[in-house]
Formats: sequence, C-alpha cells, structure tokens
Amino acid sequence: MTQTTLRYTGPACPIPTTEYPTIQLAHGGGALSRMLVHRLFLPAFHNDALAVLHDGAVLGAHELARAAGGGWPMQDGGRLALTTDSFVVKPLFFPGGDIGSLAVHGTLNDLAMCAARPVALTTALVIEEGLAMDDLWRVIDSMRRAADAAGVPVVTGDTKVVERGKGDGLFINTTGLGVVPTGISILPARARAGDAILLSGPIAMHGITILSMREGLELETRLESDSADLGPLVRIILAAGGDAVHVLRDPTRGGVASALCEIASDARIGMLLDERAVPVLPEVRGACELLGLDPLYVANEGKCIAIVAPEAQKAVLDAMRRHPRGISAAVVGRVTDQADGRVVVRSSIGDERILEPLSGEQLPRIC
Repeated sequence: MTQTTLRYTGPACPIPTTEYPTIQLAHGGGALSRMLVHRLFLPAFHNDALAVLHDGAVLGAHELARAAGGGWPMQDGGRLALTTDSFVVKPLFFPGGDIGSLAVHGTLNDLAMCAARPVALTTALVIEEGLAMDDLWRVIDSMRRAADAAGVPVVTGDTKVVERGKGDGLFINTTGLGVVPTGISILPARARAGDAILLSGPIAMHGITILSMREGLELETRLESDSADLGPLVRIILAAGGDAVHVLRDPTRGGVASALCEIASDARIGMLLDERAVPVLPEVRGACELLGLDPLYVANEGKCIAIVAPEAQKAVLDAMRRHPRGISAAVVGRVTDQADGRVVVRSSIGDERILEPLSGEQLPRIC
C-alpha cells in the first residue's frame, strides 16, 4: 500500500492520505483522529450515549435506574460514586490480561469497594507515535470485552498522541460512575474491635506475573495475573452481610500490607494479622523468596479485603467461597482494641512484627 505525505518546514507531523500500520502524530487530531474514533472506538464501545459524539455523556434516569436495579435511585437515598484512575503497566500485554482489561477491571473494582453498582465508564488514551495499530486494537477489544462482561457502557473518551519515545506505548485513564444502594455505608471508620478481616483468595499473583515477565524469570508453573471484576463478588458479600460489612478494599499497589496499614491508620484502630492464614500459591511464594519480596506487599488486581462484624463472619465467608473469585477465601485477622493504627503480624512460628507502610513504590508500572 502506498503512503503519501506532504512535507513542510514546520514541526514534523505527517499529513496522511491513506491508512497507517502504526500510530502517527497526526492521529492526535484531524482526519486521522476521527478515523480512530469511527473505525475503532465507536464500533468497539457502541451505545446511544457514545454515539452522540458530544464533549461529554449525558446520562438519564434509565441508566441510573438500571444500575440501581429499578426505580430512580436518588428518590430513596441512593448516592452516586465517582472514581478515576490511570494505568501505565509495563508490559502492555501479560498472562491473564493486558492494559485494556486492567483499566476496566481496576476502575470497576474501585467502584465496587464503595459498594457501588457501575453505571458508565469513560476512557482517555495517551498513545505513543509508532504503536502498532494491531496492538491498539487488541487493547480496545480487550476493554470492550471487559466492559461488556460487566454490563457497563463506555460512554465518552479522548485520545492524545505523543512523539515517539515520550509515551512508552500506551497510557490509559478510566473514570467510573456508579450508584450506591440505600442503607449501605462502606468506610474505614466503621471498623470496630472484634471485626473479622477476610481475604478473598491467594495474593501477589499480579505483581509476580508482571515482574517475572520483566526479569525473564522461568518459573516451573505458568503464573497469570488475577485481574478481574470484583463487582459480582462484592454484591454477594453485601447480600450475605448487609450492614455488618464495614470496610471493603482491593489491595492493589503495596498489596495487603499497605491496604491494611491505610485502613488502620485512617480508622485509628489496631489489627492482628495471622500470616499462616493468608493464602499464597506455592509458586508465588517461591518467586518471592527468590526475589527477596514479602508477598504481603506485592500488588493484586483481583482480590478483595472485607472487614465484617463477628456475627456476620460465617455467612460472609461461606458466601465468598461459593463464588469462583472467592473459593479460597479465608479469615486472616481481627481488628483489635489498640487504637494506635498499627497492624501486627503473627508469623508461623508465633513471633510478632509490625507491618510498616511502604515508603515508596516497590514495583513501578505495576498497574
């Protein structure tokens, strides 16, 4: 296929007359930008709100009612939840997912940790000149499949293109809008002495998967990221525990340790964590030992911490174990009456240590 480019003495920005196999600076605006929208984004994320092609999406009562399960949610005390996040994971594609599905799952999970049912997503892509068009399509298609599986439309978005060498392939920002049902309040401040700390499954899978790819580690067992939409699991937890579910958190960057330290500090409570009860796959534990990492601090993208009142512990744990994402759920600790914001870990040999929050990012570009 022949490409024709008009050349001039100004900034180097090709003006295309035909299609390109890679992203060009011109994809950041004008005709090629419209081509991306009409040939990639609109077919992938097609819905009525997006088809308007306005500067933003206008959502009516029916979208909110759908998320709330019927009726106008604002009339009976329902509330809106809004979250946004950016994803710069390296590499773009990894076992168990890619930057596209990770962006959708990560934003859906942030809504789920607020007990919100998702209504809509937005996305913005910062694309580096030279990115293969096939790779961009793989990411978009992955986002579409993840959003479709959750039943959530991508209703508006944006693209920007930066020069070669300035963007490392692709960065994605996603924003999520959700509805919090009436009578549900999920806040760190609600944690109480005696509450059980539940964990939905084996930890550190995402972080070790990404790190093993970067370092070229050859593990005996093929690891995959645990990237997943936690919304269905959270709805089961809330159905089983109701108001007895006090806190929800997805332990992403900084892992379980950082998440618990943040909750304990914010709520001014103490925690006692039983390290023997924390599920860790043997291959993950072996990789952590090889790399000198503590799995408690390694990132997850498909795990949930639930802090629940003791009377609801059994019902919530049983419900979690009936869901595919919670088969290995376990009670891993308790909230204590020590109002010092500390998390104490009891090891397999019975000694105790204090979990300290990380002073910086243990593994950059993990999500």
